[in-house]
Amino acid sequence: MLKRCSRLIQWFRSTRTTAFSQSFALALGKNAIIVVGMGFATLAGQTVLAQAAQKTNIDDTWQGTLHAGKDLRIVLKVSKNDKGELKAVNYSIDQGGQPLPVSSISFQGGTLAFGIEMIDGTYEGKMSADGKSITGQWKQGPNPLPLVFERTTAETAWAIPEPPAKLPPMAEDANPSFEVATIKPSKPDQPGKAFLMRGRRFTTINTTLNDLITFAYDIHGKQISGAPAWAETDKFDIEGQPDVPGSPNGKQLKAMVQKLLADRFGLKFHRDKKELSAYVLTVAKGGSKLKKSEGDPKGLPGLFFRGLGVLTVQNATLGDFTQLMQGAVMDRPVVDQTGLEGKWDFVLKWTPDESQFGGMGIKVPPPTDAADAPPPLFTAIQEQIGLKLEAGKAPVEVLVLDHVDKPSEN
Repeated sequence: MLKRCSRLIQWFRSTRTTAFSQSFALALGKNAIIVVGMGFATLAGQTVLAQAAQKTNIDDTWQGTLHAGKDLRIVLKVSKNDKGELKAVNYSIDQGGQPLPVSSISFQGGTLAFGIEMIDGTYEGKMSADGKSITGQWKQGPNPLPLVFERTTAETAWAIPEPPAKLPPMAEDANPSFEVATIKPSKPDQPGKAFLMRGRRFTTINTTLNDLITFAYDIHGKQISGAPAWAETDKFDIEGQPDVPGSPNGKQLKAMVQKLLADRFGLKFHRDKKELSAYVLTVAKGGSKLKKSEGDPKGLPGLFFRGLGVLTVQNATLGDFTQLMQGAVMDRPVVDQTGLEGKWDFVLKWTPDESQFGGMGIKVPPPTDAADAPPPLFTAIQEQIGLKLEAGKAPVEVLVLDHVDKPSEN
């Protein structure tokens, strides 16, 4: 009997069909049932473990609603690159749904942490035991907000809006003018100042003649000589679009504003050169920490403040950066002597002082003594982007105004 059982067990181990294993269990009674039961438990355990591994992976699509004054649906798509490293893209569906690349991401011990440098936002959350949700906080400013991500399925996933059709670039040899341009006095209580390009529509808000000249000719207000008093007090809102198809590049846009100044303000000037007090931008001793932009090399730059001392720079040259700094932040010209070519993406965070943001007509509040306050501007530039800004003197170009009028009627 024992020999027979041994032969039957060997036969059973070599048998893989369900029908045979069921017959064997019936033939041998309780002992066989125990053997078969143990085998099933092992297989079931492997299945459960495999399913658990799938449920607790982070590379998937997640979504959640951020309650920030209004409900914002957020989608996070996490994947892995060829090296197995995590990468992710974030979408805010109710704000247009444009993809925002995640600049840093980690998943350790069930905790997900990621940051989006472009908008100075960070998230940290803990995955639930069943792997179906992540509970954490979104921080974009001083007050964190709760945000719970849920793992999506084909049935629950929110639709991400299709991106708007991209305008083709204007021909590089095109010499555009404004087809139609309206110039209106700004509203007295309107805050801020802006130069915007939305599609083919160019807009300025709260801009003086001096602002328009500094934008069009890449200079600081102190490089303008002979301007009338109203050139830095009267503010205008301008709207217009080019008379040539396509989206203009930076050089073409500035040329359009130069023509507008000549046609509508009657601007005439001659150039001179003077040595002026300036800030000189160079590469710091430890080397540049700038990140090359992956944006369109021929596309327009994006530079915008998310608050005083929080500047996001996208697809911009250091010339674009110095122009913004001298036009909006600094009290004298900023000269780029880094020798660094190309376009860059970075975020600069600092605590402003009372000498800054005069170009935007903003009074800077007293600096905070908070332990987590960003450093002063000069320290931030060196620590965060590996450049150095120093006060000195430099020969700079000066525009001497020979004639200018208040703008003509629309």
